[in-house]
Amino acid sequence: MKYVDEFRQPEKAKALSREIEKLSQKLGKHIKIMEICGGHTHSIFKYGIEEILPDSVELIHGPGCPVCVMPKGRIDDAIAISKNPNIIFTTFGDAMRVPGSQTSLLQARATGADIRMVYSPLDSLQIARDNPDREIVFFALGFETTAPSTALTILQAAAEKISNFSMFSNHVLVVPALKALLENPDLQLDGFVGPGHVSMVIGTEPYQFITQQYHKPIVISGFEPLDIFQSIWMLLKQLVENRCQVENQYNRLVQTAGNALSLEAMNKVFAVRENFDWRGLGEIPNSGLKIRAEYAQFDAEIKFTIPNLKVADHKACKCGEILKGVLKPWECKVFGTACTPENPIGTCMVSSEGACAAYYKYGRLSTIAKST
Repeated sequence: MKYVDEFRQPEKAKALSREIEKLSQKLGKHIKIMEICGGHTHSIFKYGIEEILPDSVELIHGPGCPVCVMPKGRIDDAIAISKNPNIIFTTFGDAMRVPGSQTSLLQARATGADIRMVYSPLDSLQIARDNPDREIVFFALGFETTAPSTALTILQAAAEKISNFSMFSNHVLVVPALKALLENPDLQLDGFVGPGHVSMVIGTEPYQFITQQYHKPIVISGFEPLDIFQSIWMLLKQLVENRCQVENQYNRLVQTAGNALSLEAMNKVFAVRENFDWRGLGEIPNSGLKIRAEYAQFDAEIKFTIPNLKVADHKACKCGEILKGVLKPWECKVFGTACTPENPIGTCMVSSEGACAAYYKYGRLSTIAKST
């Protein structure tokens, strides 16, 4: 198949759903599948996939939203940097409205901080070229999907000897997060729908530990409706056949070894942090990326003083439990009432990949009605 509409054909979706129903009947038990990526969560609700699946197949939403897993303390650090005199702080739009302990980047801009939305780190680098008398900082966040573009931008800045440019690195790694989830005794899963975008960079081999150590199948999936239906069918087929493998449904873009150029750039610029704090998951060893000493001149954490404090989440917000797959968004008491996209309390309602935002936008009423 070559065109988007080919991945959205109702007849094929119905055929796959019938096959999923047959497999679920053969299994004869309740099956819990976690889709790791927030992009999958939004596709699932946008196209009504969860509504079509048999009741015995439950989808659990994972921690694959990079903005959502950012703890309040790191947001506070970003805001502290942005308030330095002579700084232009640049960020992706998703991060603008994420609440810190007192305020957000959007609110900080309203009170005078020079904070600008960009679409890539290269946009931020261009701002540095255009403003040689100002310090430009880019809020670098995301999984392995976005880390290569950050690394390549730093390499470009080094090649051009641009001294007024730096990054506040908050890049995180998917494998340590999955290990932390699998070690959680409260979360019982039967398999994973693996992240397509991350896997385009890292390939399929890093997921072998899921099958070998934890004996759970995983299928790397694309983001169109038929991609997700087929991935769920592939997972159930493994369970019926008593297999446990890493399979690649998204083979039109994901290669076994990943993207060599992206991995090379990441390894050249970044080192793994000993610990990094995640919203909901706490400190996870070796789960974040910091800028190597060779490129310290581009590290905002070295250039500027930051509070570097841990800040507790709002007591009413259940983002942490949602990111761990323990709760569904509608089980949070403030979902859709005190917490909305216009007035978010937690990150899961802010990000375009957040589970709460997906429920609110696409599946709120029907999902709650079905579950109560």
